[in-house]
Amino acid sequence: MNAPRERRIVLPHLTLAALEWGEPEAPPLVALHGWLDNADSFALLAPLLAPHCRVIALELPGHGHSDHLPAGAGYHFLDHVRAVLAALDALALPRCSLLGHSLGAGIASLVAAAAPGRIDHLWLIEGLGPLGDDGSHTLQRYRDALAAPPANGKALRVFRDAEQAARARAVASGLAAELARPIVERGLREIEGGWQWRSDPRLTRPTAVRLAESQILALLAGIEAPTALLLAQPATPYLPAAMMAARAACVPRIAVEHLAGGHHLQLEQPQAVAQWLLRYAADSGQHRA
Repeated sequence: MNAPRERRIVLPHLTLAALEWGEPEAPPLVALHGWLDNADSFALLAPLLAPHCRVIALELPGHGHSDHLPAGAGYHFLDHVRAVLAALDALALPRCSLLGHSLGAGIASLVAAAAPGRIDHLWLIEGLGPLGDDGSHTLQRYRDALAAPPANGKALRVFRDAEQAARARAVASGLAAELARPIVERGLREIEGGWQWRSDPRLTRPTAVRLAESQILALLAGIEAPTALLLAQPATPYLPAAMMAARAACVPRIAVEHLAGGHHLQLEQPQAVAQWLLRYAADSGQHRA
C-alpha cells in the first residue's frame, strides 16, 4: 500500500493535516517533518516502512495543509510539542513510536521527554532537541526578533510552476531539485498568476528566546524510550559534532550512527534510512517500524 491517505486531525484550537501509509491495524509510527517542510518529506521513506507499520506523517501547525495559527499568535517550539501531544490524543494513540527529521526530531525528542510512557521507540534524523542558546547572542537575538517587521506584511514570491519553485528550494536548502519535488508540490498553493508557498510566513520570524543548552540537556535526560539518532556526514553546520555528542550522552538508551549525505537523508537515501530504522526496531525487540 504505497499511496498515502489524507487525514484531518481536529484539535480544540486548530486542525492539522497528515498523510498516512500502511495498514490501520499496524503498529503506529508518527513522523514529524522539518522546518518549512511537510508530510511529503517522508514520501520516499514511508512506503518502505508501510509493510511493517502504520506511518502517520503529521504536518505541524502552519506547515503543509495544516491550519495557520490565528492572527497575533506566534510559533514557539514548545507549542509544537503541545500540538503533537494533542494530535496523539485526537488519533486515539495511547502509545506509538516517533520518527523526526530536523525540527521534527527536536520536537519528537521533547515529546518523548514529556510523556515517556507513551513512546515505544524514538528515531531521530539530523536532530536531538531544539536549537539552544549558550548565552553569547541572547541579547542581540532578543532585540532583533522583537524589532523584526511582521512576516505576513511582505509580498510573497510567485512562481510560475512547481519546477521553478523546486529550483528555488534547491538553492536555499542544498537539496537536489528532483528530491525536493514531493515537498515542493505539496507545499504550494495556486493563486492568480502562479503559485506561492502555502506555509505560514510567520514561521520565518526570528526566535526571540531559546532554551539554554543546560535546560536542553536536562530535558533530554528524561527520554526513556530506546532511541536511535542518524546524523549526516559531513556534519550539518548548526549540528556540530561536539554539541550532538554532549546531547546524546544525556539520553539513557541511544545509538548514534552517521550516513554520508546531506541534511535530508530520508530523501537522499531512503533505502539506507529504512534499513537503519528497521534494524533498530528489531534490535529493541519490537516488531514495529
